[in-house]
Amino acid sequence: MLQLAAAAALIGAAYAQNSSLPTVDLGYEIYQASGFNDTGNFYNFSNIRYAAPPVGNLRFAPPQAPAENRSTINTGSVSRICPQASPGWNALAAQSLTRYVLGLPTSNSSYSTPGANASSPVPVPDPRESEDCLFLDVFVPEDVLSKAGQGYGAPVLVWVYGGGYTGGEKNNNPAGLLAASGNSTNGDVIYVAMNYRLGAMGWMGGPSYQAEGGVSNLGLYDQRLALEWVQENIHLFGGDKNRVTVFGESAGGGSIMHQITAYGGANGSAPFQQAVPQSPGWQPTTSVVTQEDVYQKFLKLTNTTSLAELRALPSEEIIRANAQQIIYDSPYGTFTYGPVVDGLFAPLQPAQLLAQGRFDKDVRVMVGHNANEGALFTPFYLPNEDALEDQISSAFANAPKSSVDYIVNTLYPPVFDGSLGYTNNFERGSLIVSEGVFTCNTNYLSRAYGNKTYSYLFAIPPAIHGQDVAYTYFQGGAASTSPTGVTNTTIAIALQEFITSFAENGVPDAMGVKQFNMYGPDATVLELNVTGIEDVRDSNANARCAWWQKALY
Repeated sequence: MLQLAAAAALIGAAYAQNSSLPTVDLGYEIYQASGFNDTGNFYNFSNIRYAAPPVGNLRFAPPQAPAENRSTINTGSVSRICPQASPGWNALAAQSLTRYVLGLPTSNSSYSTPGANASSPVPVPDPRESEDCLFLDVFVPEDVLSKAGQGYGAPVLVWVYGGGYTGGEKNNNPAGLLAASGNSTNGDVIYVAMNYRLGAMGWMGGPSYQAEGGVSNLGLYDQRLALEWVQENIHLFGGDKNRVTVFGESAGGGSIMHQITAYGGANGSAPFQQAVPQSPGWQPTTSVVTQEDVYQKFLKLTNTTSLAELRALPSEEIIRANAQQIIYDSPYGTFTYGPVVDGLFAPLQPAQLLAQGRFDKDVRVMVGHNANEGALFTPFYLPNEDALEDQISSAFANAPKSSVDYIVNTLYPPVFDGSLGYTNNFERGSLIVSEGVFTCNTNYLSRAYGNKTYSYLFAIPPAIHGQDVAYTYFQGGAASTSPTGVTNTTIAIALQEFITSFAENGVPDAMGVKQFNMYGPDATVLELNVTGIEDVRDSNANARCAWWQKALY
């Protein structure tokens, strides 16, 4: 959900920029490559519009196809990101987590949700922020582009970023992944990354909102349209629409699970053939009461009374209220916004839909999680049972008291001898978040697909949420001295080769390391750790995850 740092590395390698760069005619617009990477031998087509600006009457509405604009050749020179914000608790979490990783004493201070009002101060927005943000990038190797239209189709990797459904952008640097694919005997891959709407603009819900014509889960619709754009246009870049692998971490991984289970599997095949959800997670919001409260608070912050009035507001007022609500109204470990059960795109939680067989069964899956997912979202100061129960009630806002009692007394009882995986209340709370929000999801996917998936466990200390993103986007060079950086370059290269080889032929493989076996009936996962790579049994194949999948909260 929340990456430890914004993974917005600018594409800083040596780029050639001149009028001789190739163009691609999309029909509705003509785009010229914004640069050529001499080191990696690939072109970057930046900021391609895949949807009409979601403003005015299209605010809080599903994305629409872009209008035709062939009067000029678009070079993608204007970079935009969707309006975003980070919850107020994140600063304390980052500070405490840093001390925790370094083995230093953590703070004994608790976090109280301040509560937003119309005068709550917010940071100056990033100048790139705009509601008109539905753009994507295409990185294509030179030799692949040269074969476009000649009967050859390269495999395609499509990235969905994480960020708690309230932050994130498409601007990761894929040079390392492209290099990893170039090392393969199966050829190069094309890399695509899209923006999608965040916060209130992407994830508003509730009965009043829907009754007034608002559509829930708009971020999922944005992603879907971008994936359909790939199906319709990637051949123009030399790609094969039948060899598309979507991958993403945290909110990106959770989004992919929603795409796999979209419409309960009733609306045909997903617009991709393979998926690599990494640490897939979202804050379960099944209650229409919770959704309604969020919508009514947003109306109050904007001094409006209806969706029609919201659509008429200036963009800066919408962006301000979105930031206020996320910063000041999000309890520790939560983000206010994210996917909701809407009766349409998400008729139930993905975990339930997987259990019921209501998903696209033809997608091939490689999934991963980290060993310490919950630490980032758990307060370090949980001095007693009441504090833990309060935190669970905040994290799972829809859970009745009976479920909270069952969680703390039966699933995760106060036994601190290490036999249950924790020795104090922080570790106990962290395990609850890990399994309830993230890691059990990987087990649900493997079981739903008949154990015919590939599953990895990232266990390089501290193995916290988001740590593997740096490994996924490793750019080469020496190992990092930061414990949350790439401290093991061998594992980084192996992970990149696992992802790219899976995209190329459906089987993850890396040179010089252990074979990646299927999950299988023994619940086998491939552990990536400081000493190497080995098979272990999935710790999420347990009765606790079976309870979480029932969504009794």
